[in-house]
Amino acid sequence: MAADAYPHRDFIQANTELVAPPGCPEIRLHLATAITPIWLASETEMHLQNLPPPYWAFAWAGGQGLARHILDSPWIVRGRRVLDFAAGSGIAGIAAALAGAASVEASDLDLVAAEAIELNAEANGVAISVRRDDVTEVISGNWEVVLAGDVCYEAAMTERCFPWLQRLAAEGAMVLLADPGRAYLPSSGLIRLAEYAIATSREIEDRDVRETVIYRVDGGRGDGSISPG
Repeated sequence: MAADAYPHRDFIQANTELVAPPGCPEIRLHLATAITPIWLASETEMHLQNLPPPYWAFAWAGGQGLARHILDSPWIVRGRRVLDFAAGSGIAGIAAALAGAASVEASDLDLVAAEAIELNAEANGVAISVRRDDVTEVISGNWEVVLAGDVCYEAAMTERCFPWLQRLAAEGAMVLLADPGRAYLPSSGLIRLAEYAIATSREIEDRDVRETVIYRVDGGRGDGSISPG
């Protein structure tokens, strides 16, 4: 691939290490191993380009829990079209590809995250198509499974994405949302499926372990479940 397709490749590789997150040792990601240097680098090297903070450089508990759930229950995605929404590092989408999804798309508005997802997919030997558009503006998706890890961290984000996720569920998609106890998780419209204790860091969280719950978004048209097959 041409070098100009990855304008931030050098920044990603210089400020991360290719490591396995604790909850998913099967997967390797380009992650920051010390938080301060990459945040300082982002502020000094990327501020002029008006790029957001490097959330993609951390394996957040929601994404790890969702990836763990997919790896432990591969029938959820096997042979199906999958979207990893607000993908960050792409960990959930990579797990879906490893579990045998027919195709995986990952969406993230952060252009550096989009590059990191492509590099992470390459490191794990899987194919992921990365979308840089706002998929919440898509009227009707072609996805059979939608994965959303840790997306309820801000009121504005929840207000924008949750009705869209509900609509996809109402259209028949299996929509899985993983939440590690964020303040803006909706109080209704969710069906609890599983829970995982995910080791995390005091540098990015307020505790050493986050209890991450996997929910199915209720679209209001039957249980919308996908059975093992």
